[in-house]
Amino acid sequence: MSANVTETIFPCPFSKGYGIPASQAWLLLKAFLIYRFMLACLFIVLFYSSFGPSLLGANNNQLYLYSSASYLILSFLSGVCIFWRVTGYTSQAQLLIFTDILILTLLMHACGGIKSGMGILLAVSIASGGLLIGGRCAMFFAALASLAVLTEQIFADYAYNEETTSYTYAGMLGASYFTIALLSYILAQRSEQILQLADQQKQTISKLEELNQYIIQHMQSGIIITGKDETIQMANEASLRLAHLPGQPDNLEYISKDLSRAFQVWLADSEQNFVLLQLPDQSEIHIRFMLLPTRHEVFYMIILENIALYNQRLQQSKLASLGQLTASIAHEIRNPLGAISHAGQLLSENQHLSSQDRRLTEIIQTHSTRVNHIIEDILQLSRKTASNREKLQLKPWLKNYLKNFILEHAIDADTFNLSCTKDPLCALMDPNHLKQILDNLCQNALKYGKPEAGQIDLYALNYQQMPCIEVIDNGCGIRQEHLIHVFEPFFTTSSSGTGLGLYISKGLAELNQAKLSYHLTYDNRSCFRLCLLDAEHKIIEI
Repeated sequence: MSANVTETIFPCPFSKGYGIPASQAWLLLKAFLIYRFMLACLFIVLFYSSFGPSLLGANNNQLYLYSSASYLILSFLSGVCIFWRVTGYTSQAQLLIFTDILILTLLMHACGGIKSGMGILLAVSIASGGLLIGGRCAMFFAALASLAVLTEQIFADYAYNEETTSYTYAGMLGASYFTIALLSYILAQRSEQILQLADQQKQTISKLEELNQYIIQHMQSGIIITGKDETIQMANEASLRLAHLPGQPDNLEYISKDLSRAFQVWLADSEQNFVLLQLPDQSEIHIRFMLLPTRHEVFYMIILENIALYNQRLQQSKLASLGQLTASIAHEIRNPLGAISHAGQLLSENQHLSSQDRRLTEIIQTHSTRVNHIIEDILQLSRKTASNREKLQLKPWLKNYLKNFILEHAIDADTFNLSCTKDPLCALMDPNHLKQILDNLCQNALKYGKPEAGQIDLYALNYQQMPCIEVIDNGCGIRQEHLIHVFEPFFTTSSSGTGLGLYISKGLAELNQAKLSYHLTYDNRSCFRLCLLDAEHKIIEI
């Protein structure tokens, strides 16, 4: 198999599995070429100068000069091919080693044979062949060099009829060539294994870095890495979304001066490691500070969490504790309440009761029913399960919901009016929880919103980059002093209400990281707004 300039690995045609990276292979080949060029120049300079040894060209001056000149010319031509990459790597490396063995053998013969010591230069060529091409090629070059040395000795023996022969020295040179070839082959294999291991580790580190970057960028919590001077090194997408920033800021003060002050307070006192940050749009972000030491420098990590996510965790813990307590209490109350209700019903059937006593039995029945409704709501709290969120297309879902709600409550179809924005609305929400919240809001609108004064409006819209549902009625609205208590348990302004409907609805919303709020419209109509998670935002929850 031949190599070309676009290959990343250059294998030897006689080897199995050996390979070196392209950049390193060409670099080694250039280094060997420079060695050849310098050696050829040295041969010629030493021959013509008075500093060279007397054995240079001792047997044949003409052969020495022709061989040296050919060595220099071939090195120059090879340099042109290598630096311009005219030929393939493998063929060029093989040509260099073959010409080395041939020309160095001729030079050795011209200088007096094996006794001149020129044969040792062949060892450099054999070692270079093992490193440049490797595999069984190294053994092939060693065998070729040994054969060349032996042939030169035989030719010299017959041509000059020397009395003393050097076959033993030729054999020792051949053995050294094979040893050098073997060692260079082992060294090349070791180098290859090290390079492969380094490449694998580099790929692993690169993959881990990409994975970490992906996780950080798609986390639901915002992450900001900053130095002590408040210069921001990195900010993920969630942090920019939570802080309503178009791009990565340069420093903390650009995000919020309050955040900058809180960071400096934490640096002075590490116990103050969290703060609630109020943004200009009245939303709140829960912020935590953490130390992030590295080998050479110390950084600081700021974690930004949507207050909805923070409230969700609190709500889950609260509902878990409340559910265990209320379930046991509700069951204990239900039994005696049933006995009271049954006794009141039997008493009301007595024909001899006065009108005043009958009024008392009606009070017993009315309040027993009310307490039973409260117990049902409390048991509903205790049966609360984890959110099973799905991707919901709000427009078709709301149309289907409103149709079923009108049928279930046997009301006029014109009582409600559904309006949707033209933008696509895709929410991440538990459909059962969403139905439960809307049931509560719509029933309250029917009960307190004066439907006789006009239609109850359901709006589906985008608000602050979140899909939202608004339920707007014609009621007189909640008084200012009651607004802070409207979502508290057991708070009601009605004599027949339990005060748990809005509390349960808000808890279900927070369980799904949604936000339920109340406000008055521009024309003083009561509006409950439910803002949901956008299902199109790919996030990783932690």
